[in-house]
Amino acid sequence: MEIILATNNANKVKELKRMLEPLGYTLFAQKEKGIRLEVEENGTTFEENAALKARAIHELTGGAALADDSGLCVDALSGAPGVYSARYAGEPCDDHKNNEKLLSALKGISDRTARFVSVICYIAPDGSEHFFRGECEGTIGFTEVGDLSFGYDPVFMVGDKAYSEMTAEEKDAISHRGNAIRKLADYLKDTH
Repeated sequence: MEIILATNNANKVKELKRMLEPLGYTLFAQKEKGIRLEVEENGTTFEENAALKARAIHELTGGAALADDSGLCVDALSGAPGVYSARYAGEPCDDHKNNEKLLSALKGISDRTARFVSVICYIAPDGSEHFFRGECEGTIGFTEVGDLSFGYDPVFMVGDKAYSEMTAEEKDAISHRGNAIRKLADYLKDTH
């Protein structure tokens, strides 16, 4: 089955393809299908934003569409940056500036617990919508470390290792997106 990914984020495309294509699905980034669409993510939840993106692709193509909305929720910051994770330090989006702003906001704060959240909205060819939520608990480190990933990965620690210090296989096994994708994969296996 062919699924179009409602994202222009090359890193998300890489992760989603890496985890779903071995299960027999053919995934295309919207760009690979010639779709030039930038959906305004004005929802207040990960679910709302994921649905906005998936619906836009489904309405345009009539086929299966998948969107992920994800972010970092820090307890000491009342869940921020949350749905605003990508633009936390303002436009244009810049991972390093986001990390700097986060580390600055946590300066002197001992509670550094946080979780990464991923919500996947999958819209089947018949238009039915399905949501899959994955989370990964961790803490925020004190400096950026590692170079194997993107986003907040250099400051998000699971145990004594940052996401950005993990191999793709290590990260996929525990990550928020990996957890959401496994739920999606179970659903697809049961229905197709």
